[in-house]
This record gives sequence, C-alpha cells and structure tokens, in this order.
Amino acid sequence: MKHLREELWFKTPNRRDYLNITEKVEQLVEHSGVKNGLCLVNAMHITASVYINDAESGLIQDYDDWLEKLAPHEPISHYRHNRTGEDNGDAHLKRQIMGRQVVVAITDGELDFGPWEQIYYAEFDGKRKKRVLVKIIGE
Repeated sequence: MKHLREELWFKTPNRRDYLNITEKVEQLVEHSGVKNGLCLVNAMHITASVYINDAESGLIQDYDDWLEKLAPHEPISHYRHNRTGEDNGDAHLKRQIMGRQVVVAITDGELDFGPWEQIYYAEFDGKRKKRVLVKIIGE
C-alpha cells in the first residue's frame, strides 16, 4: 500500500476566509502515485474547517453571513470562552458547524468528486499560521 502525509500551511489576511484548496490536494494525489484509495483532508486547528461544496462566490458569502448570524464575533463578552482572555469563542462554534475534515475517494489517480464539488479550507480566527493535514492511502 502506498501512502503520503503532507501538511499545507495557511496564514490568511482576514479573520474569516474561505480558500479553495482543491488544486493543492489534487497535486498531492498525483505526487503520491495512488491510483485507487482515499484522501483525508483535515484542519489541524480548532478554529478552522475543511469542507466540500460548490466553488461559487455567492454561496461562499452565504456561508459567511449564515455563520456570522449563528455565532457572531461580537459582542466578544457574549462567549464564556473569551473569559480566558481570547476573542475567538465564535470561531470554535463556526468550526463545529462546518466540520473538521473530509475524505474523498481516489479513482484512477483522481479525486472522485460529484458535480461542482471542491475542497475548501475555512478560517474563522485568521491572521496566524495554521495547518491542514493531507493523508493519502491506497494502491
């Protein structure tokens, strides 16, 4: 069985950002040499997410607006977590909603997506360096 473990690092300029990382993951699949297997893409920080959806700017803004309504950043005093001196209680909740990881099948050396599916890294407490784990296994 072949396998590859790589880390992707991101430092977003904004507190909240949504990055399409599909191409980077596809490059790692090609580099791995795995023709049939699985690809795990996992946010390795508790205030960031990895998810799959459409690469459409209106949808991305809808997500951001929806998440901000569910868990608004301010007032910061609204979150008990922020009593620790942090200001990212909302980011933890947003991550929980959007999820930690995705697993995509690899078929004939390519990510086996449905129509319009893309992999996104969602940052909810940005402006600092964070990583995403990509683990690829298969034949």
